[in-house]
Formats: sequence, structure tokens, C-alpha cells
Amino acid sequence: MFTLEDVSLRYAGAAALDAVSLRFAAGTVTAVIGSSGSGKSSLLRLLLGLAQPQQGRVLVEGAPLTPERRLAVRRRIGYVIQEGGLFPHLSARDNLALLPRHLGWSGARIDARAADLAALARLPASALRRRPAQLSGGERQRVALMRALMTDPPALLLDEPLGALDPIVRYELQEQVRPLFAALGKTVVLVTHDLAEAAFLAPRLVLMRHGRVVQDGTFEDLRDRPADDFVRQFVAAQRRLP
Repeated sequence: MFTLEDVSLRYAGAAALDAVSLRFAAGTVTAVIGSSGSGKSSLLRLLLGLAQPQQGRVLVEGAPLTPERRLAVRRRIGYVIQEGGLFPHLSARDNLALLPRHLGWSGARIDARAADLAALARLPASALRRRPAQLSGGERQRVALMRALMTDPPALLLDEPLGALDPIVRYELQEQVRPLFAALGKTVVLVTHDLAEAAFLAPRLVLMRHGRVVQDGTFEDLRDRPADDFVRQFVAAQRRLP
């Protein structure tokens, strides 16, 4: 689905990504992890066409992501950012309707799809009539995920989608999202700094540092066969209860 070939990205001379090569196969779930400033979110921006690499190529479904293709590609990718990014002046239903309405969907089709996704995401139907400020944090994140899924895209890019939630709500959503990923069969690239969350949601983990890939494998690979001291320290740094 997505391929990065020797990609480098710089902002004001500083390297956000440095000669990164990765492939995300169709239908797979991958978590990209690392500390702040490691290049995780920059990688998602490249996949979505929101940034242009100074070196290397980004391919989507085997074809280069050229400026001419960006808009069409974005319409086929669901994107969720931290805290959802919902428009505060619109109801949840109208947030969901933005892209479908632009694509010419009828109101009846929008409502039917919204109802199906609400059932899938375990969101009360009454919540669709409320504005984001009238929803709980967990409900807002459900709506954000539903909005990304409205047009049934083949891929989902998730940038710290659960990072702003309190621990109980975050735990509940993790429990719901994992089987949802399996049921949908979509290509999912999830960015998080939380190793436990990454290991729970994704069978493949990509650990980044200073814009480079440090290790690419399973959680067991990182834990039992760390590529270097940084990987060992990153795994050991996860907080444990006394």
C-alpha cells in the first residue's frame, strides 16, 4: 500500500527524516513509535502527501505520490489526529458528512453510513446530533475515527489518536479498536509514543530515533533482541507499577 524509498525530509535545515526506507503492505497494522521529535508524525505527513521529501520517493499503491495525485490519494485515506480535529461548530453527524457531501453523497446515504459506523464504534445514536463540546473525550475520538472511515478508505493513518484521553477511556478504546482493525482489514499506520499501546494494537512495531529507523519487528524482537542500547533503554523506560 505505502512505500518509502530512501526518503529524507528537512524543515529549516533540520532533518525530520533521514534516508528512511519502509514498506507498509496492504491490510497490515503497523505502529510507529519513538520519543518526541523522532520523525513519527513527519512520516505520516509524507504518506498523506502533506509534505514533500527533499530526497527519495513515496509510493502509494505502487505509484509515486506526485503533486497531481495528492488530492485523489488523500480522499482514499482516513486520517485521525490527536484530540480528533473535529470542527466545533458542526454536529458530529455534520462532521462525518463533510467529505461524503463533497463527493456528492445524498443525505440519506450519509445518515445510513453514519448509523452503521456508530453501531460499529459503539457510539450512541443520540451523540450524532451533538457538537464536539457536548461529547466526552472518548465519544469525540469515536467520531474522529468514524469520520476517517466514512468513505470506506483502504488505509487509515492515526497520529496519537488516544493520547489525550484519560487512562480508563483510553483502555476501553484500545479494547474496541484492536478487533475493529482486524474486522476492517485495512492498512493501518498508527503513531504513538506508548510502547504498551503499540504492542497491544499492532503486530509490527517500527521504532524511530532522530529521523531514522532503529528497529523494525515485533514487540518480542524489541524486548528480547534489541538492535542497540537505545532500543534496550526505550523498552526498559516503560513505567511499571511498584
